[in-house]
Amino acid sequence: MLENTKIAGLPEISRRNVLVGASMLAVLPGALLPSAANAAPFAGTGLPVPPSDRLGFDIIRKGSRLGSHVLTFSGQGNRLTVQVEVGLIYKLLGITLYHYSHHCTETWDGGQVVAVDSHTDDNGSPWHLSARRETAGLVVEATGIPRYTAPANALPATHWNPRQLDGPWINTENGKLLHPHVAPAGAESIPETGGRSIIARRFGVSGDVQLVMWYDRIGWAGLSFNRGGSPIRYERQA
Repeated sequence: MLENTKIAGLPEISRRNVLVGASMLAVLPGALLPSAANAAPFAGTGLPVPPSDRLGFDIIRKGSRLGSHVLTFSGQGNRLTVQVEVGLIYKLLGITLYHYSHHCTETWDGGQVVAVDSHTDDNGSPWHLSARRETAGLVVEATGIPRYTAPANALPATHWNPRQLDGPWINTENGKLLHPHVAPAGAESIPETGGRSIIARRFGVSGDVQLVMWYDRIGWAGLSFNRGGSPIRYERQA
């Protein structure tokens, strides 16, 4: 999750933005939700796992690829593990001015997140997060913030699960609890890698987080935000 990142020569990129209610329980129309058949190996979790067990995105600014964001899914039955890898390098005249890497592991049991672990290298500055489900709830410990128990409906802000739109987000880099406002909109065409396009449902996110997200039949389909007047966009790899 890229939040408040400043890259020399590049408009400030917000880590909170990139990775970054019951009224939306049908958060997507049935036609846009992944089918139960697609998620069969993880049927016991009730989670929208993509049929290929992988989601990959190119991070694009002004037509140039800055890096990638890849999620992989593994497990069986009631158990699901989600691995998140984000890598970004900004170069000018062949010189690396900024680098960022983020690795996060989510563990789910029976449709409930039971553990989250992450480590981040933000241009040489380390960040760590660890969360474990205890009797009182998901207890979060992270660099620079007091330990706390997250609200029952809070989910890691890794975006692949559209149910995160129903409640607070846990920033998987710094552990901060975010309370975004989500406004659903209609379906529209968005770009995918290779010059293709897909139809996906748009959700505007404001408040603690300023971005736009899209979901389709596969699940998370894209993300976009503006920084310094320049749009940063996630394009899903076909």
